Amino acid sequence: MKAEGVIGLEVHVQLLTREKLFCTCPTDFGAGANTRVCPVCLGLPGSLPVLNPEAVTVALRAALALGCTVNNISRFDRKHYFYPDLPKGYQITQHQHPLAQGGRVDTPFGSVDLDRLHLEEDAGKLMHTGESTLIDFNRSGLPLVEIVTGPCLTSASQARAFLESLRQVLLYANISDCRMEEGSLRCDANISLRGGGRTEIKNLNSFRAVERALEYEIARQSRMLAQGETVPVQTLRWDETQARTVPMRPKEMALDYRYLLEPDLLPLVIDAEIVDRAREDLPELPRPRAARFIKEYGLSPQNAAMLTLTREMADCFEQVVAAGASPRPAANLLLGEVSRLINQGGKQSLPSPHSLAELLALQEQGSISVTAAKEVLAQMFASGESADSILSRNSLSQLSDRHALENLAQAVIANNPNPVADYLGGKKQAFGYLMGLAMKESGGRANPALLKEIMVHLLTNQPINQRKDSIIGPN
Repeated sequence: MKAEGVIGLEVHVQLLTREKLFCTCPTDFGAGANTRVCPVCLGLPGSLPVLNPEAVTVALRAALALGCTVNNISRFDRKHYFYPDLPKGYQITQHQHPLAQGGRVDTPFGSVDLDRLHLEEDAGKLMHTGESTLIDFNRSGLPLVEIVTGPCLTSASQARAFLESLRQVLLYANISDCRMEEGSLRCDANISLRGGGRTEIKNLNSFRAVERALEYEIARQSRMLAQGETVPVQTLRWDETQARTVPMRPKEMALDYRYLLEPDLLPLVIDAEIVDRAREDLPELPRPRAARFIKEYGLSPQNAAMLTLTREMADCFEQVVAAGASPRPAANLLLGEVSRLINQGGKQSLPSPHSLAELLALQEQGSISVTAAKEVLAQMFASGESADSILSRNSLSQLSDRHALENLAQAVIANNPNPVADYLGGKKQAFGYLMGLAMKESGGRANPALLKEIMVHLLTNQPINQRKDSIIGPN
């Protein structure tokens, strides 16, 4: 029987703001090392923090999107610990009086209860070169919310599903870009087995790393307990190259951090009016939006869920429908060929909803074949042109002229006597081969329904001596 863990997550989310939490330094990623710093985020003597109201607004939006209860008064604390990337010797956070409490995240396996959500500043970044360690303080002071679950997860797969669902909500509500590879979404995982000690795995920066690290740690602790060993209470790191957890230090407890109230910052007072304004800024979130898509547009639950995975795709769908397209063909286009092109070419912007609706209308009118539509869509992605202009420039309009298609079909039949004989002899799959040849000959432009009708008529009326079972072989 597989061991069941007791897992709680601490998720650190960088807020989408222009400035840091307590100073006016910009928050852009990728700038030269130590070029986005000032006396405040460097912790120089005499510098004083000033709370960024934009960060508070975004954090409130996060709390409301997650169903948290916002506290009217919250306070900042100093969390003391020594580490080279923390120049002040303490981190400004919210320990005793957080911004919000409670809340939940809906996941495929059920709801996960949250314990709290609080504001805090980020530390700097250590850069190991092999022979030495350097520090980039650009990240120091970036605005974070820490989202803490209760110890309610039991497996690595549940932890991953929770993080994926949380990320979806955060992206929808425009709270963070959630780029784990850039550190704007990171996770600390606390894990124990029933009857064993608790360990904490720090700074996991991918869904895969979270899942693999927890699976490894559950297996490791399970082996230790089975052998009668005691699992030490430790802080660990995940070594991706070795696929194992590595001890860093004994795990600190709350008393080790010597929390005290931040004397340079006043209590944060959030009244009902501020909460109402933040709630008005919230978009419709994924789950209620998917439910509306099912009810309003008649979509299947699966298609509604897929369309609402990202806000961009959901918005595009509704805009395509508003431009005149029928809901189901619009959904099929976005989830099919559009998604394929996005995955094939990496991140790229969608064609305009009006252009997509125009493409669907041309298909519905029979002006363009499915094959040609795919080609036009690919060019729409590449150039940003409308479907109509691409069609006129490349002569991709569907061929529906009966006389022309009859000539085309007759030529294919005349030039392929063996497949014709196979079909007339009862091998119906030969018809698909002949249709394929005809479509290829037309450059994919032939109206498939009309071409099929013509092909069936011509083949049905073939002379008897062309039927395979009537052919007399050589003596």
